[in-house]
Amino acid sequence: MAERKLFKGNEAVAEAAVRAGCRYFFGYPITPQNEIPEYMARRLPEVGGLFLQAESEVAAINMVYGAAGTGARVMTSSSSPGISLKQEGISYIAGAELPCLIVNMVRGGPGLGGIQPAQSDYFQAVKGGGHGDYYTIVYAPASIQEMVDLTMQAFDVAETYRMPVMILGDGVLGQMMEPVEFREPAPREVPAKDWATTGAKDGRAPRLINSIYLQPEALFKHNLKIAERFEQAKKNEVMCEKAKTDDADIVLVAYGTTARICRSVMDRARAAGLKVGLIRPITVSPFPYDEIGEVARTAKAFLTVEMSLGQMVEDVKVAVSGAAPVHFYGTTGGVIPTAAEILERVEEIARAEVRK
Repeated sequence: MAERKLFKGNEAVAEAAVRAGCRYFFGYPITPQNEIPEYMARRLPEVGGLFLQAESEVAAINMVYGAAGTGARVMTSSSSPGISLKQEGISYIAGAELPCLIVNMVRGGPGLGGIQPAQSDYFQAVKGGGHGDYYTIVYAPASIQEMVDLTMQAFDVAETYRMPVMILGDGVLGQMMEPVEFREPAPREVPAKDWATTGAKDGRAPRLINSIYLQPEALFKHNLKIAERFEQAKKNEVMCEKAKTDDADIVLVAYGTTARICRSVMDRARAAGLKVGLIRPITVSPFPYDEIGEVARTAKAFLTVEMSLGQMVEDVKVAVSGAAPVHFYGTTGGVIPTAAEILERVEEIARAEVRK
């Protein structure tokens, strides 16, 4: 059994990346993720890796592009405004079919906003964020242990589908402390990196990595190839947790920190005689549409809870597809919803269902 150690979330992500073989980190400081680059600055030289604080987020993501092109395991991290600055580079990386890990510890916005936790980057993360047709795989952990586990598997997943993977955390997960184990991920057969620019040695043909296709037909085929990989990810990588949904009349849908609060709401509601369940998407891209749709066959209502003014709720509505009403409760600007507030909304929905 692996030893359990107490770690702050940001530092746990960094250590998990190192143990997964990450040897290059490029970034720029911004609260509330600063402990990630700070940890990497100290840790990577110990394992023969390289940490570099770039002059900007734009520079950092382009350094990620360069390192990923050699086949190295590389990551960057930031918080909301910094991720916005990286979006063009993320689109380039996706267009060049390069694997990497991007961590976003989300803070409130828009603009510079504040440094408190939020979930208002959901659209940016799961709908692309940058220009053009491309896809990323996005994990939304709800604990530091899960953040560690997903980080350790993220590099394999990125290399399997040759696309960026994002960890969508928030300021709570980044700053809180919990005991964790650094467990080896399940073995996965990763394709050979026969695309990497490692130098045309031993007479092999040169390799070129870019994202420019001037002929429309060629770009069409290229985009379809990227899309097909994401279709495979939809079949193989979707992850979500269901709790007490078999007999639930009202189903809460939440991810990350908010899901932790909703679990408490579910327990309180059950104690009060209300049949409430919880669906927690772990991959928010690809989204668990089928899993939510299955629960919609029996549930009477859904309540999506987010630290935003309503983003994931749109995907929940698509998944439910009119089978039941989908309600929403959200907070914004870094305000964290309370269990009491959410429970009050659940009770309102329950009373409305009784009156039908």
